[in-house]
Amino acid sequence: MTIRNELRLLPWSGPEDKPCYLSTDDRDGHMSRLADNIEAVQLGMAAELLEQASEALGDEEAGLEDLRLLVKELSGALRDVLRVATSRGHLLSVSEPHRS
Repeated sequence: MTIRNELRLLPWSGPEDKPCYLSTDDRDGHMSRLADNIEAVQLGMAAELLEQASEALGDEEAGLEDLRLLVKELSGALRDVLRVATSRGHLLSVSEPHRS
């Protein structure tokens, strides 16, 4: 079992939107691969939403309700991307040897 500073922040949240962590020494285990795949999907969805947002900004006829929905989806995607970045940044800091 890993120590607290080596827990992996997972790309989903638990009850009451609390963060979920994975404690494992096996980075190729089932749960690690599942988290990697979900992160890849989340990043792909964020990229697609960014493209939609760029198109919407150029569309002078875009309706207010459509823009609100897009902002809501972008907010969720940004939350997911920040969680992925936090998790990956933490994994990098744990896996890199400390320099003196």
